[in-house]
Amino acid sequence: MSRGRFITIEGIEGVGKSTNMRRLIGHIEAAGHMVLQTREPGGTPTAELIRDVVLGHAEEPIPEIAELLLMFASRSILVSNVIRPAIDAGTWVVSDRFVDASRAYQGGGRGIPMERVNQLADWVLGDLSPDTTILLDAPVETGMARADSRGEPDRLDIEKAEFYTRVRGAYLKLAEEEPERFEIVDASGSIDDVGAAIDRIAAQILN
Repeated sequence: MSRGRFITIEGIEGVGKSTNMRRLIGHIEAAGHMVLQTREPGGTPTAELIRDVVLGHAEEPIPEIAELLLMFASRSILVSNVIRPAIDAGTWVVSDRFVDASRAYQGGGRGIPMERVNQLADWVLGDLSPDTTILLDAPVETGMARADSRGEPDRLDIEKAEFYTRVRGAYLKLAEEEPERFEIVDASGSIDDVGAAIDRIAAQILN
């Protein structure tokens, strides 16, 4: 049995990850592959409880280092209980966010030294890395305007533009450092234009 592929979709808020994730999965399934869809933080019952803590609005503040550790606690559960078993069984896994989100949000956005984030990544993930990461990129103002129209914001949604500018910059730097893994899509265009880009990437992945 061949190993499944692992694909992640990243980007700041409001760039259309959910919509384009469904489009990508449609292509993979049409090619005859089993697909498991998941998300971070979350993806398992216990990891979803951690998601509620990280993204919920509580009176008690969450220190930046605690936020990072909670993200990796959720990720450890998801990797051990869902992602690795699925890939080993030949299933393709497509995740809405993964470890690059910690590098961008807690590293770039919060200012936690990247070497600390990467130490946790090495410890929790070992040799597991996405085969392909699609970065949906859009100006911060565009993403925030779209996110504002979605309804009740979570704890990260309410961060200021300066925070998301740092997050976006960190994502673009990661893509620059690993061009063989990242595919950057201009998510500021029309639904059709973005969809066409996803179609092209899907064809490359499935080739």
